[in-house]
Amino acid sequence: MTAMKPVLRRGNAADHDALGLLMHAAVHGPGSPYRAAQRQAWIAAPRSGPDWDARLSGQTIILAEQDDHPVGFMTLAPPDCVDFAFIHPDWQGCGLFRRLYQALEDHARETGIPALRVHASLQARPAFAAMGFAVTAQETVTIGDQSLARFAMEKSLPPRQRAD
Repeated sequence: MTAMKPVLRRGNAADHDALGLLMHAAVHGPGSPYRAAQRQAWIAAPRSGPDWDARLSGQTIILAEQDDHPVGFMTLAPPDCVDFAFIHPDWQGCGLFRRLYQALEDHARETGIPALRVHASLQARPAFAAMGFAVTAQETVTIGDQSLARFAMEKSLPPRQRAD
């Protein structure tokens, strides 16, 4: 990781394949609470292609990049779901999740979204909790012969108080 701060910008269709690579790197990186077989079931190969493009095309993408390479991203799927939140392993633990989330929350507030929901992985749960999300349910997702634990979480977005 360099000492420079990644730049945040809105993602677009030209970024989709790079985001699939980043997601794969994040899921398979060191420190995952999921076993190797679970990670393989979750994302065996980097996502790309028409289905991936279709899923991302309807979402707001906040992308962090360093030297023109994505190092993290978060997406907001209508109407109020944080669908993807991934940080490259080399950039985890440096505050990038907080920056991406704040940009996404700012967008949600600007567009009048009253609350956000997420299905957080074991690894993402503490980061979302630090952003004010509360667990509403523990869930299990079965992919092939693998079961992965995750958490339904929500956060209200009350209007910000004006400083008069």
